[in-house]
Amino acid sequence: MRCKFYFPFFLFFCSLVSAQNTNYSVLTIPENLKENANSIIRYQSIDITITSQKSFVEKTTKAITVFNSKGINNIDAKEYYGDSDKVNSIEATIYNAFGMEIKKIKRKDFKDQSVSDGFTISNERILYLDYTPTDYPYTVVYTSENKSSNTAFIPGWRPIDDYLESVQKSEFTIHYPPDLGFKYKEYNFTSRAINKIEKEGMITFSVENLAAEKQEEYSPSPSKFWPEVRFGLEKFYLEGVEGNVKNWNEFGSWMYNSFLMSAEELPEETISRIKALVGTEKDPIKKAKIVYQYMQDKTRYVSIQLGIGGWKPMLAKDVDRLGYGDCKALSNYTRVLLKTVGVDAFYTVIFGDKTKRDFKQDFVAMQGNHIILTLPTKDKNVFLECTSQTLPFGFQGDFTDDRFALKVTPDVGEIIKTNEFNEKKSSQISKGNYSIDLDGNISGEVIIKSDGIQYDNIYMLEKKSKQDIDDYYKTHFYWIYNLKMNKIKFNNNNESVEFTENLQISAMGYGKSNAGMMMVPINVFNQNASVPQRYRSRRNPFEISRGYYDEDEIEVTIPEGFKLEAKPDNLELKDKFGIYKMELVVLSPSKLLYKRSFLANKGYYEKEEYENYRKFREQIAKADNSKIVLTKK
Repeated sequence: MRCKFYFPFFLFFCSLVSAQNTNYSVLTIPENLKENANSIIRYQSIDITITSQKSFVEKTTKAITVFNSKGINNIDAKEYYGDSDKVNSIEATIYNAFGMEIKKIKRKDFKDQSVSDGFTISNERILYLDYTPTDYPYTVVYTSENKSSNTAFIPGWRPIDDYLESVQKSEFTIHYPPDLGFKYKEYNFTSRAINKIEKEGMITFSVENLAAEKQEEYSPSPSKFWPEVRFGLEKFYLEGVEGNVKNWNEFGSWMYNSFLMSAEELPEETISRIKALVGTEKDPIKKAKIVYQYMQDKTRYVSIQLGIGGWKPMLAKDVDRLGYGDCKALSNYTRVLLKTVGVDAFYTVIFGDKTKRDFKQDFVAMQGNHIILTLPTKDKNVFLECTSQTLPFGFQGDFTDDRFALKVTPDVGEIIKTNEFNEKKSSQISKGNYSIDLDGNISGEVIIKSDGIQYDNIYMLEKKSKQDIDDYYKTHFYWIYNLKMNKIKFNNNNESVEFTENLQISAMGYGKSNAGMMMVPINVFNQNASVPQRYRSRRNPFEISRGYYDEDEIEVTIPEGFKLEAKPDNLELKDKFGIYKMELVVLSPSKLLYKRSFLANKGYYEKEEYENYRKFREQIAKADNSKIVLTKK
């Protein structure tokens, strides 16, 4: 009976196996690659052939197994195309968990749409796979062939593309002619076994069996520790413009002569207007402030990615006429206005992002995604962000601070570093008071002044609706239940770059009473309760990318008929990570003065120091939640 029962199943199983593509069955995936993985790259091959200064072909094959909905975004089955970039072929095949083909998707089945939206003007389009799975896991095998004339941008190799994604095998091959000045640079290769085969006119990189990595709190940008290879040419082509550069000096000169020199014309009427506004002012900074305010009042930001317009700014006279432009256009327009009144400012290419990202100084090639202006002064460079209508003059914020960029002058290019906000220049100073009544209710007021990066975190609040502002404070003061904001007043001082919050609050039941005793958390206005996650075995280094300084001085009035029974001890913590101080001074039987300061240092640290940092922050969180005990007299 048992043989008769299993025999048909055995025939079915054999027929099932014979219909499978065993290369894509999940049963063949090593177990260690499945751990923590939302997806696994089973095989990826990128083959690039540079045929001339004006042409290269890229062929891609990618087989990726997706285990859940979070892995769908890792498929990346998409291609951009436009006047200079063509998609010769694109298709995908879907396999189920056993490696059986369930769907074939041709080019006509890919979604095809414009990249333009309400904020971007572009002639580029995108082809992308739009597939809704019926079950997990499944495998997508994606192939494409593209041709581009823009050899200024040769795709690089990044075998690790996402967190929680394993790599079974990835390889990259590039073929190049010997007369174009081909170059490449490897980054972060030391911790992984990466194979390289190099021959005349060809180079191949490959890697196998990279287990999925979890993202860890405070990890630096992956660009600082994930492997990457960059490729480039000394002789390249970009949207109709040829380039031939060997160093940053030549690169800057090429960029100025190719993109900026022909975009400087302004209408005579505008020249007369801006000179009249500046008048007899001689100080370059004061003149620059007048011009900057004029630009902010006159223009608005719109992203423009039309052909060479993706890299060359609009003509200054067109920005003047239309009243809008992208970062390139608005920065160039401001540069030309400043030049009109005798102030030199320089077009500067940078990576704009809240996560700091530097120009690779050791690899001369097209880099960056944003443009600002550099205004040299005797003491330091002043940097102007020209896409914002509200940002104060010379204030960068966390989008372009403390990173290497390329300054473009008529003669040379120069790698410079933008200004950083040191800890004391990113301060939040709070002074206030609150009273506790017999039922544990509190009412009080506080004035909070923020500058530096802390200004950047808060200044846009004044533009929000009343409801959004109320919601912000309920989230910000999350430890105060039943919070009521009785008064909210802002003062945004653009000249000193300081934002002031004048707040009056109240809350029912903040102090908890029991049997004639009341416990009250002493720190009402600035608790830092965040404790970094504990890791049994941390893999990555960690980074505090920006430091800051908080100082609080709050007077506390205890209710009549109560006395102070117990208070937390004064505390001072000193470590490489920062300095924390907390002090509670008894001014009178009914008044206390709570004093607190926290200097958080920026820094890059090895993984072995993470647990010490976690404990440091844990002590701060505990101190910030300290309570006083009041008893009836």
